[in-house]
Amino acid sequence: MEDPLLRLGSLQLAPHLLGAHVSTFIGGQLVVVRLTEVEAYGGALDPGSHAYRGKTVRNAGLFCPPGTAYIYFTYGMHFCANVVCGTEGTASAVLLRAGEVVSGLETATARRGHPGGPAARLLSGPARLAQGLGLTLEHNLARFRRGTATPPGPDLGLDRLATTPSAHLTGPRTGVAGSGGGDEYPYRFWLPGEPSVSPYRKAAPRRARGPRD
Repeated sequence: MEDPLLRLGSLQLAPHLLGAHVSTFIGGQLVVVRLTEVEAYGGALDPGSHAYRGKTVRNAGLFCPPGTAYIYFTYGMHFCANVVCGTEGTASAVLLRAGEVVSGLETATARRGHPGGPAARLLSGPARLAQGLGLTLEHNLARFRRGTATPPGPDLGLDRLATTPSAHLTGPRTGVAGSGGGDEYPYRFWLPGEPSVSPYRKAAPRRARGPRD
């Protein structure tokens, strides 16, 4: 059963996800992560969204029902995970940017190949977060179900969404170039004082491919 909050648009849902638990049960291992940072993407009206130029084979997951996992491969090496929300067909989604492991730390650390350093930075950034959870394109279009992920999968767990969002901060999205970035799009949400939150960086000059590519 999906959480009814997933029917909210991305900007409305994003603060409710802060502090929520996302979980996977992959390869016989459970990993649970408390989310500390997310980014909202608004579909066809949002220049930063993969769906800004319409539906393609690659972004089809964005147009699925709320609660669908939209996972994409970027820069030839990283996976990033989003939870689709709003009304089916609107391509509204929230990117899961950072979090802290609350269960399965050994598994998440092994997946990251973490050489050491602060455990709080283990899943600081969307690629690190997806890697620690074990998410790849194999899990694109899986469903986020209310509660904790259970075997055998591939459904994912999403639990403890805040009915009333905690105090949080907002700012420009990280690494989004062009008209979808900048102060006019304060679509990044994070919990203050959390060491797992990723550092803000401006976008590099965009290649001739799509937004968020």
